[in-house]
Amino acid sequence: MKKIFWIIAGIVVVGLMIFKLVSNKKITESKVYRYDKEKPITVSADTIRLQTIDDANTYTGTFEPNKETKISADIQGKINTVLVDVGSSVSKGQALIQLDNSLLKLQLKTVQVQIEGLEDDVKRYMILTKADAAQGVQLEKAKLGLKSAEVQKSILLEQISKTTIKAPFNGVVTAKLNEEGGFAAPGIPLLQITDISTLRFTVNVPENDLVQFQNNQTYKINADVYPNLSLLGKMIMTGSKANPGNSFPVQFQVANTNNLTIKSGMFGKVSLSESKQEQGILIPTSAIMEENGIARVYLIKNGKAILKTITISGNIGNRTVVSAGLATGDIVVTNGFINLFDGANITIK
Repeated sequence: MKKIFWIIAGIVVVGLMIFKLVSNKKITESKVYRYDKEKPITVSADTIRLQTIDDANTYTGTFEPNKETKISADIQGKINTVLVDVGSSVSKGQALIQLDNSLLKLQLKTVQVQIEGLEDDVKRYMILTKADAAQGVQLEKAKLGLKSAEVQKSILLEQISKTTIKAPFNGVVTAKLNEEGGFAAPGIPLLQITDISTLRFTVNVPENDLVQFQNNQTYKINADVYPNLSLLGKMIMTGSKANPGNSFPVQFQVANTNNLTIKSGMFGKVSLSESKQEQGILIPTSAIMEENGIARVYLIKNGKAILKTITISGNIGNRTVVSAGLATGDIVVTNGFINLFDGANITIK
């Protein structure tokens, strides 16, 4: 009897466990997100149109000033006047800052008085020496004193000249680092002067392409912001050491326009030859999916995503040239690829 009881009890326990597992499975399945393949997927898209393809061999670089320096004083002193401001055009030798030199001028007056007295002494001792009324050594001491005073005068004049800080070359004031009432001392920058009448343009060139650049040859250079403005750049330097990207800096000297249109820090391109322009299809490179060497894109037709194989012929920046597989008017998905699949319903945002 007891044996039957334990058998029945075991069957009940197993039944309860099975019931609990089934119940837990149903609860878990109800909480698991099930993707609805019929729900439209929101994507970004672009309509294919013919665009101009420029196949010129170009390299991107940056314009830099030919000369740029931070100006400091040669002697220390209080700043009395700052004669220029940021944006001021200056010429070589033009006064920029005037330091206080009143004490130096007083010292100069003192030395000038000493010189006048010593000149009188020299004249007097010369007369007395000729009349044997004074020893020649006294005349020599007076002459040496006069020379020493004249040296002191030259030193003071040089120091006074250094209280006027002048422009070392033609350029534009691009930074004002101190004001009137401030203190100037050697090594403390006061102004920054930049010369952009002549620019340096630097590009990074892969080692295999270095043979295309010849020293002292001229090349066409365009600023990105002024694509219709062409400049001529003379190649002046090839770097002797590669950068981390295994390319070498190549530098050109470029004469700026008369009104200094090109500014330091602008981006530009150097062309190795005249460009040949033609019409073609360009799409964002990010819209392409490649697998096993096969390139595909998603087209949108009748509200559905259609996976299409394409043929690529090249890249221009972050865009890709498509030679086959697409036609003008096709709508290509450019963003929103999560959960996207062939045949999916599409909503364009």
